[in-house]
Amino acid sequence: MNVKTGKGAVDPRVRQDASVPSAESDVAAFLQKAKEIAPQPGSVGRLVFALDATMSRQPTWDQACQIQAEMFQEAGKISGLSIKLVYFRGFGECRASRWFSSGTELAQAMSRISCQGGRTQIRKVLSAALSAADTEKIAALVYVGDCMEEDVDALCDKAGQLGMLGVPMFLFQEGRDGVAERAFREMARLTNGAFCRFDSGSAQQLADLLKAVAVFASGGRTALQQLEKQGGKGATLLLQQLPSAR
Repeated sequence: MNVKTGKGAVDPRVRQDASVPSAESDVAAFLQKAKEIAPQPGSVGRLVFALDATMSRQPTWDQACQIQAEMFQEAGKISGLSIKLVYFRGFGECRASRWFSSGTELAQAMSRISCQGGRTQIRKVLSAALSAADTEKIAALVYVGDCMEEDVDALCDKAGQLGMLGVPMFLFQEGRDGVAERAFREMARLTNGAFCRFDSGSAQQLADLLKAVAVFASGGRTALQQLEKQGGKGATLLLQQLPSAR
């Protein structure tokens, strides 16, 4: 399965026509799946937030700097949230932060990071999540990116290990890179998580989804259902994709 692709490459096996599911239908499916995942005991409130910080991600990085504050605010209505930021960029650089319990502190840390050109390092992200899960139980791993330029089998091996630890992956893909989509969907499956594409420039759509995941990390499915009753679009989408409650 060693399939690789570069940013912007179009997989010839993916038809670029009306038969390709829209981002809206992907979001709907994502939210349906979310209702069936339950955080493992002792993990509530801790979320690993991973971002591709290569050059193509600059617009979404800027959006994420604003959205994460909303994530803390929404989760704070339940029981609070702690986020560990993991990002990669440039030539072989991948870093994991300490746990942040303040949106202001995380925003300050993110504002000091600039995107740099480079290849994806998703395997290092998964390794960082596994290290975090070894010391403290975590509710979920969120990953936001647009492509995949690595050995997909190696990524799936790491994802499978996260699945064994009860850590679901919520993968958000910007764009329609076919190779990345297949890899992301498989990692979501292996971890009993969820996958969703979002449109370039749809900051509100991404914000709704990430706030829903933050609520899930803080209070589980019950809190997500409550957010849906309050009109949370992201909660509705997430609940449509999560597997049945166990």
